[in-house]
Amino acid sequence: MDKDRTDNGSRMGALREFGNQPKLCLESMVKVDFGAVTHAGKVRKNNEDHYLVGRLGRSLEPLMTNMPQDQLPEHLAEYGYGMLIADGMGGAAAGEVASRMAINLLVKLIIDTAKWGRRIDEQEAEALMGRIESYYMAIHAELVRQAENNPAVAGMGTTLTVAYSFCSDLFVAHVGDSRAYLFREGQLRQLTHDHTFAQRLADIGDIPQEEVPKHKLRHLLTNVLGGHRGPVVTELEQFQLANHDRLLLCSDGLTDMVDDATVQTVLRDIEDPKKAAEKLLDLALDAGGKDNITIVLARYAFSEQP
Repeated sequence: MDKDRTDNGSRMGALREFGNQPKLCLESMVKVDFGAVTHAGKVRKNNEDHYLVGRLGRSLEPLMTNMPQDQLPEHLAEYGYGMLIADGMGGAAAGEVASRMAINLLVKLIIDTAKWGRRIDEQEAEALMGRIESYYMAIHAELVRQAENNPAVAGMGTTLTVAYSFCSDLFVAHVGDSRAYLFREGQLRQLTHDHTFAQRLADIGDIPQEEVPKHKLRHLLTNVLGGHRGPVVTELEQFQLANHDRLLLCSDGLTDMVDDATVQTVLRDIEDPKKAAEKLLDLALDAGGKDNITIVLARYAFSEQP
């Protein structure tokens, strides 16, 4: 993956929703199963990809009280789920450092500043996306600062694609070319937009969209965390999840080797997230495994609404 140069372009995502989603959701109605794999591939010595799957939430368990028993819950727990992938760049070990540092910084920022609301209305959704955007800006600034102070990691940068779900609300934040997909009712939809020079050429009509996957500039990033002092624009989008949806995050080590039609077929044939992720990894390796490969897959199940 040739990601040692960047051209500072950007694209802001729009708010999008899919139909057939739950109207009311409690955390107890949601079951999420995950599968995740990562591999250095067959060419590169280092794996510059990092990923994280986590559960975020708040809980209350009364331990001692003289309150009437029927006026307190035995146990209250509400959770959201986060998935993220970072694909580093910069040569030598710099890319590995950048992707690891980006995730570490994001986790610290969330711990220090995250707010927890029982429901995500329109106002809270806007506030949440504003916080996420500020996290991305802070990570970018810190990566630039670290690279300027340490010649060993000069020019380091990383993609960062994050998906956060609470009940049926899904928020996706994205910089770079690691992708997020939604698989629903047998159909695969790409939720993110690649921030590459080849994709920009397609966006302005200079080349057909079908030429992008093989274009010589498909790995030249136009929007990346670190790697340059210029601005970064975070693509932010909100979606609504539905029963049986599957959410896929992956680095370009998968999408360069395996086309969307094949990914769709695998997800149709294999429901278990762990087995499906392993199958996609095998296909990417069989196709050459020319880059690091990381795949994170979630399956959502919603119980009946009250």
